[in-house]
Amino acid sequence: MDVILIVLSGLLILIGFLGCILPVLPGVPLSYIGILLLHFSSKVEFSVSFLVIWGIIVLVAQLFDYIFPLWGAKKFGGSKKGIWGSTVGMMIGLFFAPWGIILGPFVGAIIGELVDGKNQSDAIRAGFGTFVGMLVNMVSKLIIAGFFIFYYVEALLKMI
Repeated sequence: MDVILIVLSGLLILIGFLGCILPVLPGVPLSYIGILLLHFSSKVEFSVSFLVIWGIIVLVAQLFDYIFPLWGAKKFGGSKKGIWGSTVGMMIGLFFAPWGIILGPFVGAIIGELVDGKNQSDAIRAGFGTFVGMLVNMVSKLIIAGFFIFYYVEALLKMI
């Protein structure tokens, strides 16, 4: 049973890491579930405070999914249509990886701002802001998921 939990834990942590880049997967929560599964094996035990603190960090990271893009859009004069455009652009960009994942949100935000009636220079500025917000969010989630990978590898090494 432990082997199944450990392997499944590793898979969830890795899929969660990918989910920090791919918006269709709940990245950080999947990685956290992987850590929980690892904890439930008889080979690894994390403290309750460790699990609670990381659980809170995961919840905050999920809230940031909404806060960072809004912050970037507001900071650079963006609108809700720009944010929606950025999200749609990211999803479409998945089909044109890797550049589509990077450029999709930016182009989508610009299109959203143009649809909202902004002139081209304001749309580009707002699109850039939305993109920056999404990028900050993505990097913060990658860092969190990276910690989960670290804890997983550390636990595996202790088993040897």
